[in-house]
Amino acid sequence: MKHIPRKRFGQHFLADANIIDAIVSAIAPKPEDCMVEIGPGLAALTQPLVERLGHLTVIELDRDLAARLRQHPQLQVIESDVLRVNFSEIMPKRRMDSAQTAIKIVADNSKLRIVGNLPYNISTPILFHLLGCVERVQDQHFMLQKEVVDRMVARPATAAYGRLSVMLQWRYAMENVLHVPPESFDPPPRVDSAVVRMLPLAEPAVLDVDRLSELVQVAFSMRRKLLRHSLGKWLEAQGFQGAFDLQRRAEEVPVHEYTALAQLLFNQTPQPIAK
Repeated sequence: MKHIPRKRFGQHFLADANIIDAIVSAIAPKPEDCMVEIGPGLAALTQPLVERLGHLTVIELDRDLAARLRQHPQLQVIESDVLRVNFSEIMPKRRMDSAQTAIKIVADNSKLRIVGNLPYNISTPILFHLLGCVERVQDQHFMLQKEVVDRMVARPATAAYGRLSVMLQWRYAMENVLHVPPESFDPPPRVDSAVVRMLPLAEPAVLDVDRLSELVQVAFSMRRKLLRHSLGKWLEAQGFQGAFDLQRRAEEVPVHEYTALAQLLFNQTPQPIAK
């Protein structure tokens, strides 16, 4: 029976074989990888991945699609809303070659390679959700709305540069690796898409992520005005005594200055006494 795409899940199924091949090439899966796919759908990307990996863990919310996927013995299916999945606790299986060249499948808690065609209606919440378990991640390759990818990789002093840019660039090195037109999907979305590669930074700035998120949100809340009208008042309320140039707009401040400010705020906040 043909699956009817469900609007409430934001389903647009990848159907272009050339694009699928290009995505798989960008991911470059290896048999020893511990890989998790978000939103496998009709398995357009799942099938070529599992052929190279031997085994794959998938997360699917649609119960009908999850039932179909469970028919494949090489798939470990997690039927869930991805925003409820704790990626730090996932124990995917991967193919291992023994000394006698026999193939076996074993559970593993190694670093995860996460891939997927993310639902465009909740792509930003998913990205922030994954930020909370980035220590477990080796890399991420996601299909997203091109506008979102543009914001993720945007440089300061550009219209696309904003809160998403700062929060993700603090923790990842990212690049747009592939443009995907609407006609590559069934049904076609009304927007262009792109594939982004996300590599966790080896030595990110150590800070309170909630404090960084709050100050960046305040800074970009009035992005057309100078920071003294928004962030300046917020810093004053925080009792900030340091120096920060507020005669700029939020989009003119590079990521490293936001993270440095978050570190200063964290260091000036009284910490609980260890018992």
